[in-house]
Amino acid sequence: MKEITERQKEVLTFISQFTEDNVCPPTVREIGDHFGISLRAVQDHITALQKKGYITQTQKRSRSIRVLVDMREKAPELYVGKVPLLGNVAAGRPLLSEENLDGYVNLTEPFVRPGKSYFALRVRGQSMINAGILDGDLAVVEQSSTALDGQIIVAVIDDAITLKRYYKEAGRVRLQPENPDFPAIYSTDVRVVGILSNIVRTY
Repeated sequence: MKEITERQKEVLTFISQFTEDNVCPPTVREIGDHFGISLRAVQDHITALQKKGYITQTQKRSRSIRVLVDMREKAPELYVGKVPLLGNVAAGRPLLSEENLDGYVNLTEPFVRPGKSYFALRVRGQSMINAGILDGDLAVVEQSSTALDGQIIVAVIDDAITLKRYYKEAGRVRLQPENPDFPAIYSTDVRVVGILSNIVRTY
C-alpha cells in the first residue's frame, strides 16, 4: 500500500471520525468546509486516497465514501486478567485448587500484567496496618516460591496462609508483621507462595 501525505492522512482521519460520529460519511462539501479548501482540492485528495487503496467511493452518489483503512491511532486495550480469589486453605490441597477458591476477580493493568500469574486474597486483621494494608483490602499477589528479604509475601504455615514481611535468618524464617501489637512468626517450615504486587481498596 502506497504512503499518503500528511494532508491526505488528515482528510482520511476526518472522514473516519465523521462517519463514526454521524453514522454516514461526509459529503465533499462538508470536507471542504472543514478544511477550508475548494471542492476541486477535496476531490483530488479523495481520488488520491482511492488510488492508494484507503477509501472507495461510488461515483455520482452523495455520502458514498467508505473508509477501507482507518489510520486513526487507537488507544491500546487494557489487559484484563481473571485472578483466582483465595479463601480458606484446605489441608493437603494445592493452593489454587477449587476447594480453596472463593471465585475470581477481573483486574486490569497496572494491578496485573500479561505473562505473569496471580492470585488474590482478602486481608483479615490489622497485622500489616503500618504498611498501609488494611482489614478488608484485596491483596493482589504474584505467584512465586521464592522471596527476598524485606518483601511482603504470602506464605503457608501449617495449612494456614499469612501475609507478612519476609526475612531469612540462620536456620529459620522470620515473618514480620507491620504492627507492633503483633509478634513476629518464626518457623523452619515456611512455604512462600507469592509476593505482594498491589492492594485494591474499595470504599
